Amino acid sequence: MKRGTKEKNQRIISIILRYAIIILLAIFFPLFYLIFAPLTIYPVSFFLNIFYKVGIDHMTLIVNQGFINLVDACIAGSAYFLLILLNLSVPNMKKRFLAVSFEISSFLVLNIIRIAILSILFLSNFAYFMQAHLISWYFLTAIIVILIWIATIKIFKIKEIPFYSDFKLLRKLAKNRR
Repeated sequence: MKRGTKEKNQRIISIILRYAIIILLAIFFPLFYLIFAPLTIYPVSFFLNIFYKVGIDHMTLIVNQGFINLVDACIAGSAYFLLILLNLSVPNMKKRFLAVSFEISSFLVLNIIRIAILSILFLSNFAYFMQAHLISWYFLTAIIVILIWIATIKIFKIKEIPFYSDFKLLRKLAKNRR
């Protein structure tokens, strides 16, 4: 087998494996919430416990006789999925495991900080809590994901474009087969 053919086959296998993992992650999407809910709730509780008496009941923080319900949107499982999806849709990425670890840990820490700050605003009866909450939910989380992805591109020197680079390679290979 020619060296070029072997390399092409390896690249095709890489595409198949990466997108198979993406499909599996999509199928088992609820696992993101199962994994990241406790990883989010317990640190938020720990942080709030510095200022308040805090208890936990499943997805609810019980703080000074008040309740803060953390729903799936607070946990932001879709943000973790999007970061992993972007990562897996880039070919030829060296240090992929480190990049995914960086993305997940960065988002987790920033999300915990976001929830803790919002919780303090809520418990302080901040007049504009609802506006801050909605802005945080709709915009801040998206901005955090974008900034983490940009940081990943810079830190790990990613040159390819998610999805497009794979599409371009497959199109080139298909043209060469004709």
